Amino acid sequence: MNSSASRSPVAYALTDDGLRLPVIDVTRPEFALPDDPHAIAALDVAYREAERRNALMPRFVMRFMMRSGARRSRLLADIIEPDTSYLAGLTTYVMKLGVENLPPPFTADIDRRIAGSPQATAVRLRLQQTAKLIAAGLEPLLAGNPSAPLVLINIGGGPAIDSLNALILLRRSQSGLLQRPTAIEVLDLDAAGPRFGAAALAALSAEGQPLAGLDITFAHEIYDWNRRALLGDRVHRASAQGAILAAASEGALFEYGSDDAIVANLATLRGRSLPGGGAKVVVGSVTSADPLRQQSLAGSRFKLVPRGRDGFRPLAERGGFHIARSETVPLGDQVLLCPA
Repeated sequence: MNSSASRSPVAYALTDDGLRLPVIDVTRPEFALPDDPHAIAALDVAYREAERRNALMPRFVMRFMMRSGARRSRLLADIIEPDTSYLAGLTTYVMKLGVENLPPPFTADIDRRIAGSPQATAVRLRLQQTAKLIAAGLEPLLAGNPSAPLVLINIGGGPAIDSLNALILLRRSQSGLLQRPTAIEVLDLDAAGPRFGAAALAALSAEGQPLAGLDITFAHEIYDWNRRALLGDRVHRASAQGAILAAASEGALFEYGSDDAIVANLATLRGRSLPGGGAKVVVGSVTSADPLRQQSLAGSRFKLVPRGRDGFRPLAERGGFHIARSETVPLGDQVLLCPA
């Protein structure tokens, strides 16, 4: 990638309600986090101390403080009073921006404390690790087949910022790898997140930005991972195109889905009966089974399933994949799956 792209200003995109949000690019110092073993260990210590402090506070006091704070914090209000049993894509996205990148109306002291907390930092690292794993899994496949189109299926990914960042990383690694038609296909119940993702792609594709000049499309379809016909259709279509197929699900399927849903979606992505064999790379996040993490989830309205990497491994194997590589943050593991 040329040097002017690395000096370009931070890209911005608009949400449905007119909020102007920075577009996360984990290769930029504004968004990148250290992810060496020392940094991960220090974050784990900070996370555990924060969780222990929270555990010492009576639940009724914690609820009162949270509801009181939500009146002064847009971010906290979105976290404790969501419309769903999962954290919406754009709320999670704002948490990934980091303290110094928060735009109005997320600039209250409470918003800054939330964005700077060990928990939010772990979510930021989860994104960074996921993007790096997608890129690492795809790089040899793209280099080995320079003419094949690339299809990135993102399950429950909201704005699919992990997929976008994987493309940024791939272009920085070898600028010619993405000289091919590339499609990001978001399958998600939410529509606002993917619409922001499409706007983010447009911003990243502007002159001087890291994805400028590439043939990348972005599409969204409503998807319930308990009904996988749509996913099967997209896998078949990618196979018919002779595409290199990868899938990602950061903070979604592997964390909220049932065992049966995970196995069924993976088996569909595996596409054993297809000429191309389905997805060659699947990356997702898995909620930690650590007792402290389980304790923090007790009573939460967010229905995360704390399987841990070891609890997830047999599900991956039943779906036709093995864990080729993993990265860890205090909230859980990011896993790179390859066909078994």
